[in-house]
Amino acid sequence: MTRRNQTIVSDFLLLGLPIEPEQQNPFYVLFLAMYLITILGNLLIIFLICLDSHLHTPMYLFLSNLSFSDICFSSVTIPKLLQTMQSQDSSIPFTGCLTQMYFFLFFADLESFLLVAMAYDRYVAICFPLHYTIIMSSKLCLSLVVLSWVLTMFHAMLHTLLMARLCFCADNVIPHFFCDMSALLKLACSDTRVNELVIFIMGGLILVIPFLLIVMSYARIVISILRVPSARGIRKAFSTCGSHLSVLSLFYGTVIGLYLCPSANNSAVKETVMAVMYTVVTPMLNPFIYSLRNRDMMGALGRLLFKKKISFSV
Repeated sequence: MTRRNQTIVSDFLLLGLPIEPEQQNPFYVLFLAMYLITILGNLLIIFLICLDSHLHTPMYLFLSNLSFSDICFSSVTIPKLLQTMQSQDSSIPFTGCLTQMYFFLFFADLESFLLVAMAYDRYVAICFPLHYTIIMSSKLCLSLVVLSWVLTMFHAMLHTLLMARLCFCADNVIPHFFCDMSALLKLACSDTRVNELVIFIMGGLILVIPFLLIVMSYARIVISILRVPSARGIRKAFSTCGSHLSVLSLFYGTVIGLYLCPSANNSAVKETVMAVMYTVVTPMLNPFIYSLRNRDMMGALGRLLFKKKISFSV
């Protein structure tokens, strides 16, 4: 009976971004623009990969899945944020909060696994070019994609079920713009040690290990290129790897800092800003990193525009 009486929270209130009321409209326009860029940029990548047969390769299979994941990842949090900023309706049902947390974890984890697959693909293509088609077979690529989806589904479900078993008492105000797992744990009035242990263990498997594998892959790529020095090859390697690693560092650095290395000095404002970095900024940057700096993608876009121009002329 005591447990039942404690579980009185039926909905939560999201405080949103820590900004002044007079700054709501400028920030609303900014986040709406960033969201639209994210959606349109990633949809363009998927569209080009589907239409252009030159892009039907393992690398672009992973990239199309990454773009779809970025679209969904942004759509889990930003629409609710925009609604809160515009209507001042910050309430979200308990079940809706758990649903948002599930899909947030799902697509964040999926992005992590897909980035590992893409790094491995580049490693094989550059370090073992003669065996690339044999190693990166269609069966292996499809297996990596399916495995990524399945593992992330179970991982997100695990955290969601553990969160659902907790009791939430009178305090239902979440100092965040979405139902973040760490913010919810702070509101729980029951024992959260199991949740925290699972976050630490699974976080190491889902975040730290993939990040290390990505760094190792790019390190081997750089070493391989430096063994046969070429000014053009070195510039291309450092340009590509540098831009990729900068986005990866932004994504993994903020996530690891928030969930695996929490600090007592982290204020709600600091945690919110860090969350914006990997939930809003990173999905927006990925289309620029993986398409505008990619010669194959730009070639596919040029061929598509050329066909449209010919069709229009005829």
